[in-house]
Amino acid sequence: MRKVLIATDKPFAKPAIEGIAEVINDAGYEMVLLENYKTTAELLNAVADVDAMIVRSDLVTQEVLSAGEKLKIVVRAGAGYDNIDLVSASEKGVAVMNTPGQNSNAVAELAMGLMVYTARNQFNGTSGTELRGKRLGLHACGNIGRHIARIARGFQMEVYGFDPFVEKSAMEHEGIKCVDTAEELFSICRYISLNIPANKDTTKSINYRLLEKMPKPATLVNTARKEIIDEDSLLRMFADRPDFKYLTDIAPDCREQIAENYPGRYFFTPKKMGAQTAEANINAGIAAARQIVGFLEKEIRTFQVNL
Repeated sequence: MRKVLIATDKPFAKPAIEGIAEVINDAGYEMVLLENYKTTAELLNAVADVDAMIVRSDLVTQEVLSAGEKLKIVVRAGAGYDNIDLVSASEKGVAVMNTPGQNSNAVAELAMGLMVYTARNQFNGTSGTELRGKRLGLHACGNIGRHIARIARGFQMEVYGFDPFVEKSAMEHEGIKCVDTAEELFSICRYISLNIPANKDTTKSINYRLLEKMPKPATLVNTARKEIIDEDSLLRMFADRPDFKYLTDIAPDCREQIAENYPGRYFFTPKKMGAQTAEANINAGIAAARQIVGFLEKEIRTFQVNL
């Protein structure tokens, strides 16, 4: 009997586990559940005899992949997959997939919620500002960007976007005004939402050269990855621009320095919160289970992200 490991140090919601189990059991497979584990050794032991694995933000390293002697597929229940060693997976012949779109609305609602919270001075009793009429720039207009655009239009914001990988006609269909460069986007938008992945091209790409172009007052929202931010530039921006605010669900390494010196100008959630809704939890988990069954039964590779 094939085995599917659910390995999550940040567990799925109970309804998600029930939905995953139903998909796996209907396929005639056995589900192995490893939740709230504290050591790598626990993960290495659990992956040793399984055919497939579902993870969330868990690290799937070369060591983990090597321990999974029967492992054929790993699915990240979510969009980002930088927590998985793709090179090692490819070398071992393990397919890696993500579940694009399943968490998108949850992340978009978080981004908009952060903007509202900060525009109203974190509800501290003082007068804030409204989002209506303000310019919002989307740095990447994939699934999450399009959901943010939809919600922002409901606030009557002016939505601009830059994404060289998405057809302009598709962006315009979502009510997004296209610009040709990131520099142009940052120079015209008071709010910027970062929706780009973390890779060799984007790491530390959000730097002072871009940030200092933002009109005053400026608010940067990052629900993507902390690695895309150049933290020296971030600190310089805080120091040089008293109007600048930074909102994120992935606190930077320099969080203590920001908290000490710039109270009221930042908000960091206690942990990554983008996919932390019941709906996203269920959608991503069940999608991951279905993709595993499709791969093992029919070699369907629709969302494979490695070679």
